[in-house]
Amino acid sequence: MKVWPGKPHPLGAEFDGRGTNFSLFSEVAEGVELCLFDREGNQTIVELPEQTAYCWHGFLPTVQPGQLYGYRVHGPYDLKLGHRCNPAKLLLDPYAKAITGQVRWDPALLPYSVGDPMGPPNNQDSAQLVISCHYSIL
Repeated sequence: MKVWPGKPHPLGAEFDGRGTNFSLFSEVAEGVELCLFDREGNQTIVELPEQTAYCWHGFLPTVQPGQLYGYRVHGPYDLKLGHRCNPAKLLLDPYAKAITGQVRWDPALLPYSVGDPMGPPNNQDSAQLVISCHYSIL
């Protein structure tokens, strides 16, 4: 899938009539993946190629309003510093204009193993269990 550098602002997903710019803020991320989902739940992963002032961003010329998406953030998992980056967990866009679907509660949603919140990360993939962001032109 074609991805261009895009721009850091505005945060979230922004359709400009030609394609969509995605931007996510993170001070600790070492990499961010944009996960695009079709209506059947099939996932396409695209690395956001640029970082400007802690904003990871990319422009996808083929992405239109109504796209389901989420993020996977790579980086430190350091509980003492409060960092729980775990690319096995699909994250909602805090700037999403809408969300869709329903959460199916399952231990895979937790960043840690049940009963061990200070232990190692839980590497079960959460993508099929969480709500996906859905953006639209408002």
